[in-house]
Amino acid sequence: MPTKTLKTLLGLLFAATVAVLAAGTVVEKLHGTDQAARSIYHTPWFFALWAGLAAAGAAYAATRRLHRRPAVALLHGALLLILTGAAVTFLTGREGRIHLREGMPETSYMPRGSHEMQPLPVALRLDRFEVTTYPGTETPADFVSRVTCTDRATGHARPAVISMNHILSTHGYRFYQTNFDTDRKGTVLTVNHDPWGTALTYAGYALLAVAMALTLLSPRGEFRRLLRSPALRRRLFGLTLLAVPALAAARSVPTIQETKAREVARYQVEYNGRVVPLNTVAIDFVQKLYGRRSYRGLRAEQVVYGWLVSPEAWKREPMIRIPYAPLRRRLGIEGKYAAMQDLFDADGKYRLMPLIQEEQRQDAMGKAIRALDEQAGLVLMLTGHTLFTPLPAGAPRLSEARVEAEIIYNRIPFATILFMLNLTMGLATFLALLWAMGRTRGPRARRAMRRLWHAGWAVLAGAFVFALAGYALRWYVGGRVPLGNGYETMLFMSLALMGLTLALRRLDYVLPFGFLLSGLTLLVSHLGQMSPQITNLMPVLQSPLLSIHVSITMAAYALLAFMALNGVLALLLTPRGGRRDATTGPDTADGPDQLTVLSHLMLYPAVFLLAAGIFLGAVWANVSWGRYWSWDPKETWALITLMVYAVPMHTASLPALRRPRAFHLYLICAFLTVLMTYFGVNYFLGGMHAYA
Repeated sequence: MPTKTLKTLLGLLFAATVAVLAAGTVVEKLHGTDQAARSIYHTPWFFALWAGLAAAGAAYAATRRLHRRPAVALLHGALLLILTGAAVTFLTGREGRIHLREGMPETSYMPRGSHEMQPLPVALRLDRFEVTTYPGTETPADFVSRVTCTDRATGHARPAVISMNHILSTHGYRFYQTNFDTDRKGTVLTVNHDPWGTALTYAGYALLAVAMALTLLSPRGEFRRLLRSPALRRRLFGLTLLAVPALAAARSVPTIQETKAREVARYQVEYNGRVVPLNTVAIDFVQKLYGRRSYRGLRAEQVVYGWLVSPEAWKREPMIRIPYAPLRRRLGIEGKYAAMQDLFDADGKYRLMPLIQEEQRQDAMGKAIRALDEQAGLVLMLTGHTLFTPLPAGAPRLSEARVEAEIIYNRIPFATILFMLNLTMGLATFLALLWAMGRTRGPRARRAMRRLWHAGWAVLAGAFVFALAGYALRWYVGGRVPLGNGYETMLFMSLALMGLTLALRRLDYVLPFGFLLSGLTLLVSHLGQMSPQITNLMPVLQSPLLSIHVSITMAAYALLAFMALNGVLALLLTPRGGRRDATTGPDTADGPDQLTVLSHLMLYPAVFLLAAGIFLGAVWANVSWGRYWSWDPKETWALITLMVYAVPMHTASLPALRRPRAFHLYLICAFLTVLMTYFGVNYFLGGMHAYA
């Protein structure tokens, strides 16, 4: 087959695969996981599509004489090996479940999609099932099945423990903790038998890691050539601004004095499955009701105490925030805030009940009604003494240092301060950058700009230290790496963006990027109401692999976000027709070249980090629930993102992407897949990985 025809075929297969993957996530959303598996993921034509893509890719790679570039050849060979492992798993792997009751041995399991039991080489007997909890709470920390495993051929018996992230492996079969009976006398285990596919896939992961390292370190490689580019040694300068907070007025309502509230703040209670100071409960309550951390000059503890001792007086307080104006008009409420009594009629009937029954759609009105219902529920839980639980005598308690640390963390709104500061600085420096592009500057102006730009770097360094302190404090308070929900991953991504900006300090173009992107990540989490609460992790999430997987993936997203904003700035700096204005001076004339080289340079670690994050996630999934890939929407869109960003790494085969304008436009459009992977899946598609 001619090379040109082979190239066209490869492009068509690649585009078709990406389109099918995206369509599969929509089918899963609309018709469920089982339907998506039956109609797409587990079909012969889907297997054939991937096989065709792999074959066409291998054939085209052979025409490019990759043997002359060992690192690149090894990289593509690793990808082919991973696909081979996936194919072997698809063709030969078996998965099912086994249900054990205490004292009753089982020698067979039920395969997925079948109703015929299959024999096992071992007999499993459940000796005892346990649910361990976090100290001082009833929140599950782990689910443990203590079993006896007997070899049916030799009769040899041995005790074994199966729990979350702790599997039993024997005779090529692996058993994972999945569920348990309500009476805690039985357990459900996932059974996986895939001796060859998993091994081949893991070998591909290892080979890929070696290939990525060689690609980055090779002295004659493209990455090292980009590092030596003279365009990266040129500089540009900009401007800084400051932000100012606001104050609130006080109001007299029945409550306790502020000095007493400070003492009450340290009382330890159980809340959301975790032992916390009452300060945490109070701030969360007021934040959810009023939208702020205090109410008209009163501390959050004063508000909670007032509701507990004088509920009738506080029912008249307009402190329930209703941001959706049509709902306020429907309820006849003036202003943005409602009192608890406004939600009940003269007969004491709950006014939202008919609205909840009427509005079942996922539109703005339906969501606003349900949000208001949740706010009312919080008040009822507090006044009904079920929102939190006092610690019983003798229960494990937090140390004074932990209590003080959590109160300090609650007192300082790290994320709010940072998003306001960073967005303000980002907009200011970005505008200053654009202003500098169109003007000739004399020596005095250059010196002034340089001093101001140095001040901007100092502010960013201070913001990074401030963010790092808040992140470390959250780590200490929670007793775990803060990567367990959407809010925490956005905090980490903001840190990564600021750290990346500081690491690229000699490239002054990146200063606005660091401010804007880190500020936007925190703003999105703020507007999206991602929970800032520190909570205990679900047992399945208690794995070091999870923290590594999330941190590497978020670092990749940070680089990809940089590249997108890089592209926007490059397009703005490049005059129409590709001509440059010499009057802008030497600091600005080479700006587009700088940005193009920088994007090419960041592309390599971004793609490699994303690949590493995906495959580490696969290893974690395999350890946790027996499948290294399940076509969950988050997994699928992460794979789509990887495939889309792999395209501009092949500029030798794609001449169109050698043009800077086309290259930057592609990166800007490609960033939509990142937004879909993180936000689209969380808010629209759902799945096991969706969190907000």
